[in-house]
Amino acid sequence: MKQGWEIKKLGEVSEIINGGTPKTKVSAYWDGDIYWITPADLGKLTKIIVNDTPRKITDLGLEKSSAKLFPENSIILSTRAPIGHLAINSVPMSTNQGCRGIVPIKNVDTWFIYYFLKKNVELLNTLGTGATFKELSTKALAGIEIPIPPLYEQQRIVSILDKVFTAIDKTKANAEQNLKNARDVFDSYLQGVFEKKGDGWEHIRMGDICQIYDGTHFSPKNGRDGDYMYITAKNIKPYYIDVSNISYVTEDDHNDIYSRCSPKKGDVLYIKDGATAGIATVNTIEEEFSMLSSVALIKCSNIILNTFLVHYMNSSVGKKNFLGYLDGAAITRLTLIKIKNVCFSIPTLEEQQSIVNKLDALRAETQKLEAIYKKKLDCLEELKKSVLQKAFAGELIEDV
Repeated sequence: MKQGWEIKKLGEVSEIINGGTPKTKVSAYWDGDIYWITPADLGKLTKIIVNDTPRKITDLGLEKSSAKLFPENSIILSTRAPIGHLAINSVPMSTNQGCRGIVPIKNVDTWFIYYFLKKNVELLNTLGTGATFKELSTKALAGIEIPIPPLYEQQRIVSILDKVFTAIDKTKANAEQNLKNARDVFDSYLQGVFEKKGDGWEHIRMGDICQIYDGTHFSPKNGRDGDYMYITAKNIKPYYIDVSNISYVTEDDHNDIYSRCSPKKGDVLYIKDGATAGIATVNTIEEEFSMLSSVALIKCSNIILNTFLVHYMNSSVGKKNFLGYLDGAAITRLTLIKIKNVCFSIPTLEEQQSIVNKLDALRAETQKLEAIYKKKLDCLEELKKSVLQKAFAGELIEDV
């Protein structure tokens, strides 16, 4: 360890304050002047909590809870899933049971501890315990060891970290905007293709040019082991099938499902139920698999290209057309009858192929740009980790 540094426990260099919620639900408790925050609120913040916290509590409400009021310039840490969200308050504040307030003692810089906790989010999570949900106890939090240099060195480190993180965050924001711009260019072009239909486009009804089915309406037992892949809405992404978290079913269950819904390579898969309804892809899987009813199976006739249909369904024009037929309260869904009754216009096969070629080429270029920007974002996150590692190893210099 660097000379002049000491290893302390977090509980030795700060007061850790528990959160708590009033035991009696009285609406008057929530109409006061004391700012109140929860783990969900912390997840929306960056660094500093300003005076717009959504809830306020009264003095009486605070008395009826196990929480305490902690002063401004304290650290608020979420200690119940998700563990590790943190910010610094700009006004006196209190929290519920899912957070802890950390108030540094004299000669310990608040931002120094903030950056230390930021560096050790993974450690915080490993210390969480619990069956239903993980929670980081005050005892475990207080026992975390932290390297403490003299105050002037803490402040020097914080000053450098502020500058570096501001620069990284600015670069990250630019990369995120560039990533969004790349996607917007493709989406805009895709929309334009189907908004500005050419001469000779024929108005058709889905049920007249496609055979449409859906998967099982009775979800079979499924898991990491089984005989056949089980495709649900979670696996369908725009233009591809995600099998990274695939489930499997038994041969008997598969045979029963496949007898009424038999996807083949080249068929179109379309999410018709739930929050992600409206996403389409061409099936690229060679082998047989089973499907849940949240996914529609569309077999195209010889007057429409599967790739043309997928581009249309994924466009904002197509989404608006199809999803306009959604109904349902708890779970919104498109019935097969409604999908069959959706009408739209298509050009000749030759023009469909020309459109698909242009869209595929633009999408390929978009994907290349996305890969570049995503890699840059990953590198920036790694740079943050590297800088924090140097900071708390006493290796941080001004030109890091």
